[in-house]
Amino acid sequence: MSPITGRTKICGIIGDPIEHSMSPAMHNAAFSALGLDYTYLPFRVRREELPGAIAGVRALNIVGLNVTIPHKVAVMPLLDRLEPLAEKMGAVNTIVNEDGVLTGSNTDAPGFLQALRSQNIEPEGKKIVILGAGGAAKGIAFILAEAGASLVILNRTISKAEELAAQMARYYHQDLKAMTLSEENLTSALDRADVLVNATSVGMVPDVDRTPVPSRLLNPKLAVCDIVYNPLETRLLREAKAAGARTIDGLDMLVWQGALAFKQWTGREAPFAIMKQAAVKALKNED
Repeated sequence: MSPITGRTKICGIIGDPIEHSMSPAMHNAAFSALGLDYTYLPFRVRREELPGAIAGVRALNIVGLNVTIPHKVAVMPLLDRLEPLAEKMGAVNTIVNEDGVLTGSNTDAPGFLQALRSQNIEPEGKKIVILGAGGAAKGIAFILAEAGASLVILNRTISKAEELAAQMARYYHQDLKAMTLSEENLTSALDRADVLVNATSVGMVPDVDRTPVPSRLLNPKLAVCDIVYNPLETRLLREAKAAGARTIDGLDMLVWQGALAFKQWTGREAPFAIMKQAAVKALKNED
């Protein structure tokens, strides 16, 4: 890493908690690899401190910021501009500071899409089943609809799935269905699906023996994505691989969202492989 001087540009991430974020490892490795005079810092910001933190971005000329839980929605009215996708989704995870003008965007959703496309999976015209209707599921659903996929959203609480489908129907006109997450509905949806996305936390450490989908419902024509990245290979992905399905782990989505933010801040293509290597190393250290 280059020595920090008065010319060093500062990027960072705000959230609460923030101690386990892998973003500093990823971005600092990328800055170093490209010889860029940038540094990336984590900042713990409590809910009540958010307005002051955003004022500080302007005052300290922080050039770029990632935003994580619990600030992705609350930060929006504090910004000067919103990119269209972030406005539709109602969530911001990346801020660019251009001479004090703060623009909010969302790279979580495009990061997921890039992870799919990096495996030669193009969502347009595909039937995709999404498990969950929370924040992660919302971003994934919006970007897949934007890319032309037909969606079935399965969630334990049907009202949340219906609310998400209704919100999306204001912008997109392809097939969007909301269903209760039951074995019967899962069986029916997966019988016609091209892609399955687990956008829940089922299977994450410490509950590594859990899976949201019985293995008998997995088949070789499916591509299976799991947003969980700890462990890197969840039980769902392990059983999908055994069934002959293609698999995409949650770390790819995480690294791609970081890579897209990196490009917004620096104007340079991010060194994806180096960022992923740094993320894997950080994940192992955390374990």
